Amino acid sequence: MASVFTRKPGQNMGGHAVGIIVLNVGYPTIPGNVANASTFRFPVRYAVVEGSNIPKILSGDPGLLEPSLHAARQLVADGCRAIVGACGYWARFQKPMAASLEVPVFMSSLCQVPTITASLRPGEKLGVICASRPSLTPEVLQQVGVPPDAPLVVYGLEEEPEFRSAIVEGRGTLDSHQVESEVAGVARRMCSDHPEVASILLECSDIPPYAKAVQDATGRPVWDFITLINWIYDGVVKRRFEGFV
Repeated sequence: MASVFTRKPGQNMGGHAVGIIVLNVGYPTIPGNVANASTFRFPVRYAVVEGSNIPKILSGDPGLLEPSLHAARQLVADGCRAIVGACGYWARFQKPMAASLEVPVFMSSLCQVPTITASLRPGEKLGVICASRPSLTPEVLQQVGVPPDAPLVVYGLEEEPEFRSAIVEGRGTLDSHQVESEVAGVARRMCSDHPEVASILLECSDIPPYAKAVQDATGRPVWDFITLINWIYDGVVKRRFEGFV
């Protein structure tokens, strides 16, 4: 560790490499959720995007860009070395956010799609489970480098009753066991309908708590926001190896 440190102007705290911008939501963010700090093995720092909500992010409201940038810039000023958007549909703003900030920017779990699809064999596909299938348009995917002919199978959770009322509609309470059953059920149905699905990506920041249930139900590798954020952290915070030969 260095013995002499220089204060960055405006930075009054430290030790949090990953900054996460989050939505105003109407439900509890449980462990495993991107917006719950106990999810991570390292400190993270959050900023709530003013005026944001689930309907606006699902519809791609362009008015979210400026408050998203404002929140991200505050996190960078606080010392964050990378910025993440805690909703997969923030993919719509990947390019302008990345162009406007001086640190690496990963606005969506969908940023992992090109890497995962590169691992597939001919004829295999990546299954994507998302909060709202109608909102996951080709235009959204293209913002994070996913071409229109990418080998994807996409299933949504918008018709699952507990997920819809608790998360999409922001009821204020959440039955986690019921949501887990719904998410695992959608994953199981997707793999039954499409046996060519070889891997699964969870788009939504609210469903990583159920990633293990998805893997148990399908036997497939599962990626989500947490695998992305862990990878980002390991890139911006390097540590010396210790051990012996």
